[in-house]
Amino acid sequence: MYLIDTNIFLEVLLGRRRKKECKRFLREIRDGKLRAFFTDFSVYSIIVIMSSFNRLDGLKKFLRSLRGYKGLSVYNTSLGDEVRAIENCKKLNLSVEDSIQYTVARKLGVTAIISYDKHFDGLDIPRLEPSNVVKGKEF
Repeated sequence: MYLIDTNIFLEVLLGRRRKKECKRFLREIRDGKLRAFFTDFSVYSIIVIMSSFNRLDGLKKFLRSLRGYKGLSVYNTSLGDEVRAIENCKKLNLSVEDSIQYTVARKLGVTAIISYDKHFDGLDIPRLEPSNVVKGKEF
């Protein structure tokens, strides 16, 4: 089981260079072949980013699509999670955004954080990229 960082969905939504790799990975989750969590914080971050690019139609389609992911659960952070995340910011020298993801990943006991963000490197939960998970697949 994995925790998906915000940037994985943004690669697809914004048509970035790793879009195909992320789509393949996300398809595995959508079809229930892989299990993953995604934080409500990531959902809100995507809302803010997509609206700042005036991509409201794409945002609406994305939000509706989340219901169709068989292997995806959205985790709603609690105030306690957020307080722990602030403590982890100081301890681990992480941004608030990264610390929320890390704190939730630890709480849920995931195998890895799926992200392109190298700030997760060197923590006690490994960071993997989508290509590490869906090995042997052509993008």
